[in-house]
Amino acid sequence: MPVYEYECKECLKVFEVQQKMADKPLSNCPECSAPVKKLVSMSSFQLRGGGWYADGYSNTSGTVQPEAAKPEAVQPAPSCQAGAGCAGCPAAASA
Repeated sequence: MPVYEYECKECLKVFEVQQKMADKPLSNCPECSAPVKKLVSMSSFQLRGGGWYADGYSNTSGTVQPEAAKPEAVQPAPSCQAGAGCAGCPAAASA
């Protein structure tokens, strides 16, 4: 269940309440019964650690890959460059 933070407008007390998301927000302070306002606070959920991004799926080191390690650019088949469509493509013949 989420934890919501409220602040009393009269006694300035800040308190937390566990509520369902479907529950109506509190309207009165449990101490003095004055009106309260719901606060927006930082979530307790944080992503930390290496994760997929820090484990090598990005190049954050600033180094450039050597030419041999770079994937080759995909070139269209010669028949496609000539405008012949898929008729001359080896992949079309196996389909």
